[in-house]
Amino acid sequence: MEYVYAALLLHSSGKKITEEGITAVVKAAGADVDAVRAKALVSALDGVNIEEAISKAAFAAPAAAAPAAAAPAAAAAETPKKDEKAKEKAEESGMEGLGALFG
Repeated sequence: MEYVYAALLLHSSGKKITEEGITAVVKAAGADVDAVRAKALVSALDGVNIEEAISKAAFAAPAAAAPAAAAPAAAAAETPKKDEKAKEKAEESGMEGLGALFG
């Protein structure tokens, strides 16, 4: 993952993404460098429009997260009213306890 971040950092800095650049960024982060991984990433990114890939990923991430976020909301909507009343009682008794500390 640090190699991808290094490539993104180089790209956002306006620098060319090279094996040497990725190696320097990963080393500066304090991680051990695997030259094969750096070379493979540079090779994989050859000809890739990084700005386009970033914009596609930015639009895809919220769409993928939406169904996952909807599931807990649906489950919460189905929670019986009993649970809400029990929570309110617990909060009230907790507040009474706090009041006893200061009263």
